[in-house]
Amino acid sequence: MAIIKILHTLFGIFGNITGLFLFLAPMITFKRVIMNRSTEQFSGIPYVMALLNCLLSTWYGLPFVSPNNMLVSIINGTGAGLEAFYVLIFLIFAPKKEKAKISGILFVVLSIFSTVALVSMLALHGNKRKVFSGFAAAVFSIIMYGSPLSIMRLVIKTKSVEYMPFFLSLFVFLCGTSWFVYGFLGKDPFIAVPNGVGSLLGTAQLILYAIYRDNKGKSKKAEEDGRTEMELGKPQEKEVPNYAQNGDAKA
Repeated sequence: MAIIKILHTLFGIFGNITGLFLFLAPMITFKRVIMNRSTEQFSGIPYVMALLNCLLSTWYGLPFVSPNNMLVSIINGTGAGLEAFYVLIFLIFAPKKEKAKISGILFVVLSIFSTVALVSMLALHGNKRKVFSGFAAAVFSIIMYGSPLSIMRLVIKTKSVEYMPFFLSLFVFLCGTSWFVYGFLGKDPFIAVPNGVGSLLGTAQLILYAIYRDNKGKSKKAEEDGRTEMELGKPQEKEVPNYAQNGDAKA
């Protein structure tokens, strides 16, 4: 039992490290947004949804909701702060129409989180609180991990990985696997299941990268477009799907 507890903690720490890399990945893109003082034609939806995922996972990891999951709250609390920063920057530099759209989605996201938190605190207790909060967090974790499916389809269609950066795919795999093992050792399906999905999707991305890596575009512009595609979301004028971020570092 002592060994299992040690491994449980170690995988949680590793999950925090890999999750942090995922949350920091968009910094390069938002530096560009600030320098250009424009969000260009990019979408801010992935960041609003990632914020919701982080908030719900942070809530689930708190001791009065689910015991022994503070590591989940630590990384997702950090992620929530970073995602909130990204959303704020997007709102500052986005066109008026896009700003209104993202503000509306943000209102819905905060309403969902507030509802989950209030219901779990005021109406539920003990295991019922844990199940309710865990189910909500797991659903949005799976949605977040499932977002790369569109870019994977594009890789297969174009037989090129120029829109799928290797290190991002690697950290999706490492993050998902770390939290899957953490959830498995802790016998917590609300952590293990969504991150198991993330681990499988990360594995699929790495396999695709191995198959098509020699077809990667060589131009600097293609590489930059691919990187920003993965970090910020799909340019609305290109037929390239969104690749939402966030790792949640899921939990």
